[in-house]
Amino acid sequence: MSVLPEAGRTLVMGILNVTPDSFSDGGDHLGFEAAITQGRRLLAEGADIIDVGGESTRPGAERAPVAVELGRVLPVIRELAAAGAAVSVDTMRAQVAADAVAAGAVLVNDVSGGLADPAMLGTVAGLGVGYVAMHWRGHSTVMQQLTRYDDVVTDVAAELAQRRDAALAAGIAPERLILDPGLGFAKTAAHNWELLSRLDELGRLGQPLLVGASRKRFLGELLAEADGLRPPRQRDDATAALTALLAERGVWGVRTHTVRAQRDAIAVADRLRRG
Repeated sequence: MSVLPEAGRTLVMGILNVTPDSFSDGGDHLGFEAAITQGRRLLAEGADIIDVGGESTRPGAERAPVAVELGRVLPVIRELAAAGAAVSVDTMRAQVAADAVAAGAVLVNDVSGGLADPAMLGTVAGLGVGYVAMHWRGHSTVMQQLTRYDDVVTDVAAELAQRRDAALAAGIAPERLILDPGLGFAKTAAHNWELLSRLDELGRLGQPLLVGASRKRFLGELLAEADGLRPPRQRDDATAALTALLAERGVWGVRTHTVRAQRDAIAVADRLRRG
């Protein structure tokens, strides 16, 4: 089984959505062969981790049945892990997490931070793998109604602290716990920018940070033209620019659709930091 890479620099988590309805690449890698081809491409470009997900969490998305989610992700995880990849599973379900780890995953990336499935935290603790707890307020069908904050950074930090404490209380080792501010999940574009500009406040929670900004709507809004939002696939340059800034600030990892550009951005940021 592969092991979670050491964080000598900002890590790159390559997104592999085995779904028909993800916001940027839904349907592109739904079949097994297409998913494996994309996974190998991400590895060749330098991905440290391949994040395999079988359920879309775009705004408004309906949940996939558990059997469907398992059928999408397990064969892909098994194949990529056997090829030596460090694989994470993007899931909110304890059963999927357990089966994915049995198939070779070394990290569970849970956008709900354990809130969607009461069995998740205890299951992950027993599995002894890494765990990403993201800030989350509700499922995709309702999350855009949950964007009220007194101060978004203070509130997100407090809510993430609760998920951190719950994960540690369940027995997840602190060295295996990563936090994610959840850009775009129950947050407006302004909220996302505020979180990014004050990321050091989330760093005070004492855990490594994973940031998933790749191709998200707030970048499309920033780059909007007269005919509307910049389409998702035309947001990659902005994503790489943001990655360089995040790497300069020492985040643990970035989650991205395009690996090579992010690795290049991280290399530049690291070289400048060394002087």
